[in-house]
Amino acid sequence: MISLLDYISLFGHGIAAALFGALAIWQFQRKVDRNSKQIWLVIAIALTSFWALSIAVEGHLSPISRFAETLRNCGWLAFMFILLRAGEGRDEPKTVNTIYAALAFVLIGQMLVDSLLPALSGSPRLEGVTLYTSLVLRMIFAVGALVLVHNLYSISAPETRWGIRLPMASLAAIWTFDLNLFTITYLTQQTPVELHAMRGPMMAVIAPILALAALRNTEWNLKLSRSVAFRSLSLVAIGSYLLMMVVIATALQIIGGDYARLAQISFLFGTSIGALLLLPSGRFRAWLKVKLAKNFFQHRYDYRSEWIRFTDTVGRPGAGSAPFHERVIKAIADITDSPAGILLVPDDSGQLVLQSRWNWSSIEVPTRACTNRTTAFFEETSHIVEFDTLRAGQDDKCDATAIPDWMNHDDRIWVGVPLVHFDRLAGLMLLARPRINRTLDWEDLDMLRVVGRQVASYLAESRSQESLSEVQRFDEFNRRMAFIMHDIKNLVSQLSLLAGNAKRHADNPEFQADMIETLQDSTVKMNGLLERLSQHNKSHPEEPKAVKVGALIQSTIEKKRLLHHLESNWVEDLTVFADPARVDQILGHLIQNAIDASTEDQSITINARRRDLSVAIEVCDQGTGMSNEFIRSQLFKPFASSKEGGFGIGAYEARELARAMNGRLEVESTEGVGSRFTLILPLAKHLPEKISADERAA
Repeated sequence: MISLLDYISLFGHGIAAALFGALAIWQFQRKVDRNSKQIWLVIAIALTSFWALSIAVEGHLSPISRFAETLRNCGWLAFMFILLRAGEGRDEPKTVNTIYAALAFVLIGQMLVDSLLPALSGSPRLEGVTLYTSLVLRMIFAVGALVLVHNLYSISAPETRWGIRLPMASLAAIWTFDLNLFTITYLTQQTPVELHAMRGPMMAVIAPILALAALRNTEWNLKLSRSVAFRSLSLVAIGSYLLMMVVIATALQIIGGDYARLAQISFLFGTSIGALLLLPSGRFRAWLKVKLAKNFFQHRYDYRSEWIRFTDTVGRPGAGSAPFHERVIKAIADITDSPAGILLVPDDSGQLVLQSRWNWSSIEVPTRACTNRTTAFFEETSHIVEFDTLRAGQDDKCDATAIPDWMNHDDRIWVGVPLVHFDRLAGLMLLARPRINRTLDWEDLDMLRVVGRQVASYLAESRSQESLSEVQRFDEFNRRMAFIMHDIKNLVSQLSLLAGNAKRHADNPEFQADMIETLQDSTVKMNGLLERLSQHNKSHPEEPKAVKVGALIQSTIEKKRLLHHLESNWVEDLTVFADPARVDQILGHLIQNAIDASTEDQSITINARRRDLSVAIEVCDQGTGMSNEFIRSQLFKPFASSKEGGFGIGAYEARELARAMNGRLEVESTEGVGSRFTLILPLAKHLPEKISADERAA
């Protein structure tokens, strides 16, 4: 008669076989570029399906089931080894390779021992020894496999652990169950049929987890961390577990009597539930971390990983990340598992004020956060304050007058870390009490002191960047103001000349009309200057376009002829590719410079002619001229001028405007003879329809 446990075993292993078989087929048929890791994953899944099917058909004690179990373990061991060898970042430790090789020999020995069982069935004594040897080999493999699972996960870089977390957890569950099964069998000298029956349902639950893992990590890429070598902690933990199992199982066997097996299963169930309740608890994890650091490791911190995490937190903000000062607080708080913190920085008067807070909205910080002695004390000593020690009166190095009362009276404040940069206090960070209260040791103090100096440099750099940005804004404003002042000077010079000529020609109607037009043009330019001066001005120059040179020069002469005698000897009928407003501005600068360098009886000539694929617009005067040295070293430098009261901006701005239109500005000058400024602009290759029509009409 088939019992309930037989039904559970049959259907559990049957469902597991079906699920793993379907998973293997799905993984094999996926349209991805297959690599060795994916191939061995498919093989391991298929061998697991074969193992579950053999138990469903033949039972867990049959030779084929034992052989299938060994093949399943071989498949997963090979998958883990291939995953490790393909990992990027460093070579795997020799210790790990040795364990893989040792487990491979264990599996080979397991196959040989299992193959002897049918031949020794007639000899109970030899059969018992063989079964005992096979059981021991299975226990050894389960222990070694768990060690390798822990090692593979621990040496992977944090950024790639998410991709192997589910498969490693699944393999850990498989071999942990096997270890429990074989350990209880070894200790009780009886076959726990209940655990054998539950193996199938457990594997059926693991199959969807592996499917989800395959979806999350299609390439199975693994990056190894250089900071982690092989650790023996997992081996110590598993050894301790085995010892505990021996003691508890033996005690249950003695005390429990007929209910020993029920007690054993209840113990396993209770420990599993306890793990599920305790491991998600932040307080328990903090306690466990403290105990492990204190008792199992020579150093509390993995300095390389801590430094990488610290640097990434501060210096590599992602999309939607917290502001810089909050990241600074978090970077230091994470080192000591502090859940919150605040940052105080000096203001312009040197008094510490609240700059930012992280996860600590409830703490109230006074406007005057510190005493007059605070800044000087921390700059002199760089002393890290443990407030529990200070409140107990045991901190002899701390000046009580340097610590304000509100810090002393708030029990939530745990540690104060001064941020000193070149003997200047860049800030003071206050950290909240961690979940598991503890005192700082020398390693904590050294770590906080080092990262405090590093954070101080970040804060100093941040303040320098802010100051530089402010200076750059003022520099931009001053630069804009210099150009505006130069243009205003030009307008004032024009209006002064216009006023002087008005005394001689005020009765001339033509002069009056030209004077009104000139005044209107000056008004438009002054309004434009006011717009340029405004910080809200968002106007941009027009894009270059085809422009008639003759019309530009004629317009310029009309605007300036009341100020000085201008003439044009030769202007070819050409079209340039430029911005008319900028060309007008360049010619305005050049003509004004020529007027300033000339007397009233010296004429100024404007010509335009073709030069290869360009157009050369010349502004010639017969004024004072310039030396070659001045042209070479000072002419096109801002704020350098040969004229008394000059700004030295006109020639510089004219050259920059020409360059903005893919042109250039040339100059020839002789002292006492005069100067020729030549504006070179690209010739328009294709004329717009409107200009072409105007040419045909002319």
